[in-house]
Amino acid sequence: MNRLRALAAAPFVLALATHLLLLALWYDRLPDPLATHFTAGGGRPDGFTGLGTYAALSTSLLLTLGAGWTLLVRRSALWGAWATAGFAVALLDLLLRANAAATDAPDARFPLALLSLAAGVAGLAALAGLALTRLVPKPPPGTPDPVREPRLDLGAHELAGWSRATGSRATGALSAGFLLAGAAGLLLALFLGPWPYALIGLVGLVVGVPGLALSQVRVTVDRRGLTVTPSLVSRPRIRIPLDEVVSASVRDVDAFAEFGGWGYRTRPHRSGLVLRSGEALVVRRAGGWEFVVTVGDAATAAGLLNTLVTRD
Repeated sequence: MNRLRALAAAPFVLALATHLLLLALWYDRLPDPLATHFTAGGGRPDGFTGLGTYAALSTSLLLTLGAGWTLLVRRSALWGAWATAGFAVALLDLLLRANAAATDAPDARFPLALLSLAAGVAGLAALAGLALTRLVPKPPPGTPDPVREPRLDLGAHELAGWSRATGSRATGALSAGFLLAGAAGLLLALFLGPWPYALIGLVGLVVGVPGLALSQVRVTVDRRGLTVTPSLVSRPRIRIPLDEVVSASVRDVDAFAEFGGWGYRTRPHRSGLVLRSGEALVVRRAGGWEFVVTVGDAATAAGLLNTLVTRD
């Protein structure tokens, strides 16, 4: 896993180094402010950003993208990290080149054909990432062990319920970072023009809002089945009715090896809310599907579910 993260971070380190080097080499040739937004027709500038602001925003963008890919990357998606880094740095540096080649910012030109060039760089970078995937060993096959299916002693007319809060500080911090970046992007879009700040804002909000909501949850087991609800809001809520539960078990899971990271994850025939590695409640549903949620005292939750299913 350390090798995979290093390979995911590598293209963003290279991208940032290249970008900062070009900023330094072309600094005397760059106008201030820079032309940063262009018309779709002739590629003429219609939005401008201060040189210092642009340098800070472009650096923050590459660092944020790099941190996200490094933390959440899967072996099968390593090429995506390289493609993202390639496209981002190509676009940022082509914009610098357009400004450096102009006498003044209003004279800069950025035709749409340059987007094709950036896409080409992204494609070559994706091929490099795909080739480097061979350096990352495949996770060992087989079902993690041990698996336990406990039971609770419960009378025929006794009622019982179980509830426990669980969460991930790392997921919450990362989601809060995306949310702040999204809010900053939308704010800058109001004053500096929609591109690329509106895109940064939308991506930040789309990733940050649900991520922050699901970073702290409450897991409940009762006669209705299993319910997972965010601690701060009532939605999005995950519910598995008791009549859909076949059995419940508890086992240790590896968040990255089995699910490719933290958060709400899906895999063939299973899904889960994985906020950390370690003890997890595993619910087997009708049709063979599994739902996994990482939570402490999972044995009690599994035992209660199994007892309720048998009694029902």
